Amino acid sequence: MAKTRGQSNAKRAGTEPVLLSGGNPQIAKGYGDAPVQAYIAAMPGWKRDVGRRLDALIARAIPGVEKAVKWNSPLYGVEGQGWFLGVHCFTKYVKVAFFRGTSLNPLPPGESRTKETRYLDIREDDQVDEAQFAEWVKQASRLPGERM
Repeated sequence: MAKTRGQSNAKRAGTEPVLLSGGNPQIAKGYGDAPVQAYIAAMPGWKRDVGRRLDALIARAIPGVEKAVKWNSPLYGVEGQGWFLGVHCFTKYVKVAFFRGTSLNPLPPGESRTKETRYLDIREDDQVDEAQFAEWVKQASRLPGERM
């Protein structure tokens, strides 16, 4: 049976989130752990495991970390200081943005057009140095965050 336009829209309105360009989940803006967990659950394939590991590492490094989803990306921050880190799915990698990354030591490897931002791109077979990642998260959490 052929799908009609109405059936397609109904399916999208259900439990299956829409995947945007590069497989990035379209998740409604929201604050707290629930929208971040919804985003992670909607990450396609191997990216979901990366999302779970990153979320766990961040929560372990910064107990009580603030979480939100804005602009279809999970954000992590410290109450009253703003957001220090964001995650976004692309076709071949998961991008972690450290918003004040030029202040981290050592610098995360990816440069940005934005003056202070540095990136860590994680591809399917990459082994993340979890100790280094946790150290970057701790350093980033102590810096003034972005107000978004």
